[in-house]
Amino acid sequence: MPLIASCHCGATRIELPQPPAHAKECNCSYCSRTGAVWGYYGPGEMHFLSQQDEKTYSASDGMNQHHFCGQCGMQTWGDSPDWASVYNNDGTPKPGYTQGSMPTERTYAVNLRLIDELDWSAIAVEKVDGRASW
Repeated sequence: MPLIASCHCGATRIELPQPPAHAKECNCSYCSRTGAVWGYYGPGEMHFLSQQDEKTYSASDGMNQHHFCGQCGMQTWGDSPDWASVYNNDGTPKPGYTQGSMPTERTYAVNLRLIDELDWSAIAVEKVDGRASW
């Protein structure tokens, strides 16, 4: 059953094919300030119903792109290199990678706090140490 993530004013609305099986809460200098809990989706899985006045912010020369509503300011979604394919949640490199390795694929994340009546009990939320790892 599809889910709808919506900013506070409704200008940004994103349809998702299903709830994610797991989510991540990052403590990096950006994510910790937004309060977002991220659910990840592959290319083409998110369907944008509305993106009125959407704004994008990046503190990394466009590598990590944070999208938010230009009307109500809600952090809505993001796209970034797929860090989880290269690094563990504690920031250490996965086998076959070294510190400083860059992912080759991108991933797309939706702020799950924007989904009304989401069954949080069905989603495992992992803590990610982004402050120490990027």
